[in-house]
Amino acid sequence: MNASLDLDAVRQYLLNLHAGITGTLGALDGTPFVTDVWEKLPTDPLRGNGRTSMLEGGTIFERGGVGFSHVLGDRLPPSASAARPELAGRSFEALGVSLVLHPLNPYCPTVHMNVRVFVAVHPTDAPVFWFGGGMDLTPYYGFEDDARHFHAGCRDALAPFGEDLHPRFKKWCDDYFFLKHRNEPRGIGGIFYDDFNALGFEQGFAMMRSVGDAFLPAYQPIVERRHAHPYGERERAFQCYRRGRYVEFNLVFDRGTLFGLQSGGRSESILMSMPPVAHWRYDWKPDAGSEEQRLYSDFLIPRAWV
Repeated sequence: MNASLDLDAVRQYLLNLHAGITGTLGALDGTPFVTDVWEKLPTDPLRGNGRTSMLEGGTIFERGGVGFSHVLGDRLPPSASAARPELAGRSFEALGVSLVLHPLNPYCPTVHMNVRVFVAVHPTDAPVFWFGGGMDLTPYYGFEDDARHFHAGCRDALAPFGEDLHPRFKKWCDDYFFLKHRNEPRGIGGIFYDDFNALGFEQGFAMMRSVGDAFLPAYQPIVERRHAHPYGERERAFQCYRRGRYVEFNLVFDRGTLFGLQSGGRSESILMSMPPVAHWRYDWKPDAGSEEQRLYSDFLIPRAWV
C-alpha cells in the first residue's frame, strides 16, 4: 500500500467515531448499544473485521445500528466498479462507519449516515482511492426547523472544503435517495457523495472527518425535541407505512447494501438498516389536508432548506 495513504489513521478515526456515536446515543436513550465484534476467516472471499453495535427496544430508538468495518477483497464487486469500469478486477481495501437509527416516536425522524474510503490495488499500478458518504433525514411528520437545522449542519461540514460542494452534494443526495418505481424521494435529503478524490487523500480524509463529526450536532437536537411528542395509532400506522419505502430503497437501490451482499459481506451487519416493523398498503393515499399529506406536498420535494 502507498505510504501516503494513511489507512491506519483512517481506521483509528472511524473507531473513535463509532465509539462516540454509540456512547452518546446510548446515554441519551438510557439503553446501551450491544456490540458484536466480528472477524472474517482468512479463507473467506471478503477478509477483515469490524464491529456492529445494536440498540433494540430502547426508550427512544426502536432499532438502531452503528457499524464499523475494515474489509479486504480480491476483486471489486460490480456495485463498486460501476462508475469506474477501468478498476474492475482489482483487489481492494475499504473502511467505513455506517449507521441507521429508527426512533420509536413517529414525530422523530429516521436518519442515515455513512463515511468510507476505498482503495483499489493493482500489482504494478499505483493504488486508486476514493471517498464516499453523507447523511440524510427521513421524517414521517415534517417540521421546518428540523429540516433547516439538519441541512445547515450538512452545509457547514463541507464549507471549509469549497463553496461548490454543498449544493453539488445536496443535489446528489436528492437524486440518489429517490425511489424511481414510486416516483418519490425517500426523505428530505442531506448530502451524498461517492467516487470522490478531487481533494487528494489528506484533504479528502479531512472532509470525511468533518462530515462524521457533524452528525451528532445535526441529529441529536432533533431527537431531543421530538422523542416525547404525543402520538397515537394513526401516527404509528403512517410511520410503519413510510418505513416500507425505506426498506424498498435499501434493498433495491442502495449501493452500500449491494456492495456488501455482492462482496460476500456479513449479512447481519449489512441488513442492520432494516426497521423492526414496516407495513405495506395497497394503493393508499393520505387524506387531503392532513399532516400525512403535508409530508408529501411540503417536505418530500427537493427544497433549498438553507
